Amino acid sequence: MLSQRILARRLPQVVARSTIAPRASFSQIPALRAAGVEDPFQNGNYQNPPRVKRQFRDPYGGWWDKQEKRNFGEPVHEDNEILGVFSPEQYSHVSSRRAFHHLGVFVATFLSLCGVVSLYYPDKPSVPKVYVDGLEKELGGANAVPARKSGEDKW
Repeated sequence: MLSQRILARRLPQVVARSTIAPRASFSQIPALRAAGVEDPFQNGNYQNPPRVKRQFRDPYGGWWDKQEKRNFGEPVHEDNEILGVFSPEQYSHVSSRRAFHHLGVFVATFLSLCGVVSLYYPDKPSVPKVYVDGLEKELGGANAVPARKSGEDKW
């Protein structure tokens, strides 16, 4: 009985919802096409300066901001966090070819030094010690594993 009452109350609401005219759907495709033509880089037509690290700018130039090496009102590149002063410094003191040459010279020098040391490194400075009866008594007697005796050359 109770379920019939609930159904009787809910049914007109459900029917009313389904009979309402559907909303008009607005497509965003024409708007996106127009934006693509007007703004190919999708940055709001922001003037993007050339990609130059601030590290390579003239440090003695008359900059408004001497630390960042930029003037007031100068547009900032979209990759400013990569190109700014506080980004990792780009190492341009030595070319790659010269760096590999230095690395090769170091490895060759190190290996030649190892070869010279191995040639002049002395052999075993002494002969292994030999005891009378091979320390049989000290190592446990006749039933123990025998040690090397004075006349034996092999272990």
